[in-house]
Amino acid sequence: MEDKSLPLGEAIDRYVRDGAHIAVGGFTLNRNPMAAIYEMIRRRIRGLHVYAHSNGTGVDELIGGGCVDRLEIAYAGNGKAAPTCIRFRKAVQEGQIAVEDYSNYMMGLRFLAGAMGVPFLPTLSGLGSDIAEKWGFSAEMRQRDPRLPDDKLITMENPFGAWGDASRVLLVPAVNPDVTLIHVQTADVMGTCRIDGLAFADIEQAKASRHVIVTCEVLAAPETLRGEPERNQIAFPHVSAVCHVPWGGYPTAVFRHYDYDAEFLRNYAAAAADDRRFREYQERWIYGVESHAALLEQVGGKRLAALTADPETGYAAHAKRG
Repeated sequence: MEDKSLPLGEAIDRYVRDGAHIAVGGFTLNRNPMAAIYEMIRRRIRGLHVYAHSNGTGVDELIGGGCVDRLEIAYAGNGKAAPTCIRFRKAVQEGQIAVEDYSNYMMGLRFLAGAMGVPFLPTLSGLGSDIAEKWGFSAEMRQRDPRLPDDKLITMENPFGAWGDASRVLLVPAVNPDVTLIHVQTADVMGTCRIDGLAFADIEQAKASRHVIVTCEVLAAPETLRGEPERNQIAFPHVSAVCHVPWGGYPTAVFRHYDYDAEFLRNYAAAAADDRRFREYQERWIYGVESHAALLEQVGGKRLAALTADPETGYAAHAKRG
């Protein structure tokens, strides 16, 4: 049995490099791998090419930290706090990053294709829209970078003839990241992972990736996860490093453990809208602390206790979300 447990900083240093292609797990306000993201920002990693399904503060803070050059994503939002992520929007409007947008379904298919080991998958979704015509990455950029597909999407005639009313299909290219970052409820030291609640695209992202860094709320004994193997979604061969980081998804929610911190996210949104305030936010919450545990100490135990999930519902019954 290989023990893959590592301190988070060591895992980031070992597997994430400037210019890496990385995938970020989670969905909007849920299970963003925040502790890992903060570690990358502290290390001032640069030039990342990021893939995400629909993410929130994780991708937004990576962009705000100057870590991202290119992004492929369906949606970036933080719920009521920021229906469109603020540093993401600012970077796009000011031309600081290049963005290629796909639908949620298309991004899911792209990760699935990468997990299957095929170069593309066909779909009917997107036919009749202009999503195939609107490119964020130019043809010249694609020609310079062998890791980018030559085309964003390709429409082709169905080689088997018309199927129902469909004579054409849309081909979506596979994604194979260097590293995928996910946060899960439970993992063991070998890398077997158990996700409670919705898995989003995390499973496909992990299987499509060369390396996977997992942060987890609970580091369980292998025999515990073997007791109910049908509840485990990610097998240990896919995982490169396991980092035990309780509250590692904070300030986003982790089902059955804690809710998202609406107050923190509202304050983040207000800071993100102003460059000076955003630098102050970063100095306090990222660069000014040595670890995620130190960040949580600043938040305070009373506030974290109010976010702790009710064991029956999986959510914080009295969390203030207004």
